[in-house]
Amino acid sequence: MEKEILIIKNMTREGPGLLEEELNARGIGYTITDLDQDQFFPPVENCGAVVVLGGPDSSNDENEKMKSELSRIRETIAAHIPYLGICLGLQTLVKAAGGRVIKSPVRETGFIDPEGNNFTIELTDEGKQDPLFEGLDHTFKVFHLHGETVELTGDMTLLAVGKFCRNQIARVGGNAYGIQCHFELTPEMMETWINEDPDLLQLDKEQLRKNFTAIRDEYTRVGRRLFNNFLRIAGF
Repeated sequence: MEKEILIIKNMTREGPGLLEEELNARGIGYTITDLDQDQFFPPVENCGAVVVLGGPDSSNDENEKMKSELSRIRETIAAHIPYLGICLGLQTLVKAAGGRVIKSPVRETGFIDPEGNNFTIELTDEGKQDPLFEGLDHTFKVFHLHGETVELTGDMTLLAVGKFCRNQIARVGGNAYGIQCHFELTPEMMETWINEDPDLLQLDKEQLRKNFTAIRDEYTRVGRRLFNNFLRIAGF
């Protein structure tokens, strides 16, 4: 029997979105655990892959939730189980593997950067060779919602960079990936976020909708391709 994918939610509203749509379309089994609802990060040894989503926590938090989360991620890395972290999921990966999480030089929020352009990230030379980005351009537009960033250790691989916050996508070992931006958004998720997230509530809702509409086709194509590339790396 094929192993399932474990999906960890750190905040109830921050669900898997496009990822879940792809899993359902392909008939791949998965379990969603919501740490925001006091569920516990289960053992990972029987998982085919682990996906950790975003949330308002800091991986520097000293509470039991974060200690347990970092411990399970260390177990995932040690067992060479494929890992994909989004936003907080990148930061927990780096923290668990010995890197640092610090305040971002720029608090990146939404689609538009401080200069009025779309937030974009660009693949490094290592990223251009990595199978996670097969079939994708070397630069793509992204959505951000973070106030912290990561400092990598020498044995981590930087795969993509940004103009205002440099370390955007990283790999730990051969199959553990962390991505600072959100590539999983659906229109339904977007509506929930712009009506509930404290940082997005400070922005103009209608403008956020227009910004999403303007890049939605490209954004969705990139998100689906990224996740399907990860699934292939994970052996699905």
